Amino acid sequence: MSAKRIILGLLTLLAIWRVLASLGGSLAEPQIQSRLELYQTNLVLYASEFEAATDNPELDEVIAKGLGDNPLGAATKQYKKARTEAVEVRDTFQKQLTTESATPRQQLKTQVSELDRFVDEIDLKRGVLAAEQGDTTKATAIWQDLVARVDDSEDEYSLTATVLQQIWQDKAIQAQDTDIVSAETVVKDNLDSWFRDRTLAKLYQTQDKQTELTALDTQQQEVASGAIVKLAFISAIPFVGGFAGFILLLFLIGQLLFKKDNAILATNSNTSWSTPWDWEITWQVIIVGFFFVGQFVLPLLLGLAGINVTESSLRIKALYVLFTYILMAAGGIAVLFFSVKPYLPLAEDIKEDWFKFKFWDNWFVWGLGGYLVAIPCVLLVSLINQQIWNGQGGSNPLLYLALQAQDKVALTIFFSTASFAAPLFEELIFRGFLLPSLTRYFSVTVSIILSGLLFAVAHLSLAEVLPLATLGIILGFVYTRSRNLLAPMLLHSLWNSGTLLSLFVLGSGV
Repeated sequence: MSAKRIILGLLTLLAIWRVLASLGGSLAEPQIQSRLELYQTNLVLYASEFEAATDNPELDEVIAKGLGDNPLGAATKQYKKARTEAVEVRDTFQKQLTTESATPRQQLKTQVSELDRFVDEIDLKRGVLAAEQGDTTKATAIWQDLVARVDDSEDEYSLTATVLQQIWQDKAIQAQDTDIVSAETVVKDNLDSWFRDRTLAKLYQTQDKQTELTALDTQQQEVASGAIVKLAFISAIPFVGGFAGFILLLFLIGQLLFKKDNAILATNSNTSWSTPWDWEITWQVIIVGFFFVGQFVLPLLLGLAGINVTESSLRIKALYVLFTYILMAAGGIAVLFFSVKPYLPLAEDIKEDWFKFKFWDNWFVWGLGGYLVAIPCVLLVSLINQQIWNGQGGSNPLLYLALQAQDKVALTIFFSTASFAAPLFEELIFRGFLLPSLTRYFSVTVSIILSGLLFAVAHLSLAEVLPLATLGIILGFVYTRSRNLLAPMLLHSLWNSGTLLSLFVLGSGV
């Protein structure tokens, strides 16, 4: 065995170890889905405060139907569900603390602490929901249980629960009642969105502050109007796009059944690439160019440089994400280039098939069509996936950052990373190089599936493997049929852009 293969073998073992460790570590991380559902619930609660306009009853009826007959009841169920999931995940992590090795122990402790705070936050809001529905006895019981559980009167959640009890007991609370700050300040600091505004309204009523109450009501109507628009926007992508994608998918499958080899999906379906390099070069590019550079070289260089943005602003974090991604992409592309350089220039009969960017082609149709088909497929797999992982398995850290990105500069930087840099690099590696290289040894269909699975695993979150593998397979189909890298790049960019826009809209509504 040559020295090169021995080195590649060692790097492969390191890469596998790193990937398995990262996937295992993602089990100690909650998914973002529960929080996203609560953000959307908050928008619905805000929208439910919208006062109907008498000059457009048809629109009012549409809005009312869209919000449901009982928004408060639906929100109560959603918050109860989120609490149950959070408690189950927290208890799982606590159980793991008794058996896990020292390596993930601190991470598990951090996650348990964060989930405890999340449960406390949910209980504050569950109490407000109960009080707003007239059940002050239940609300008081929820808040009293929180205070007893926390057992720290200076804790922000315990303090807020105490203030909430006083407010809904119709006490005229003044600053001296809390011995720290006024009840109004406590509410503004520790509650958000609809829950903050409804609590302030109750407080102003109790204190007979009519001027503040009128101003709050006017502000709520403006927010409620905006919430309706935001709900319409974030519902349009999955509903309209999903419906269009489902119809398109049925059409394509039907056409394939009837027209067979002449169908759209049959285009280039069995046409493999002529691959001049062997499996060793393919192995080298993926292991060294993608996993080793991204998981070992880059973290080592950043560590030696002493770069740490944990406590930095969102703009700095966004720049850090973009900067590190560009470095990883540059390293990966360099490894790709020097790996295939001995085979360049490619022979005339195979050159046409490799790394093609054909601008005057039908790539836009393939990319947009693939995006529409991906919406219902990935959504369906995601619903099944949620049942499998039950709130665990982690999520892409960029999603959490994007959810906070109400700064337009930070959002623009995130878009640059997710909607331009990521599609360009990842499609070049996984569709432009890996998939065609695999067709030297496997059928086109098997190559699509294998490249899609590697694409999913490369994102290092267990809970995202199935949805991302589904997306990766669709990206592979689009590329093999179009033979134009611009098509999967467009699909990838549309997918990431839609996700970021939805997160931005959700985040702006709280």
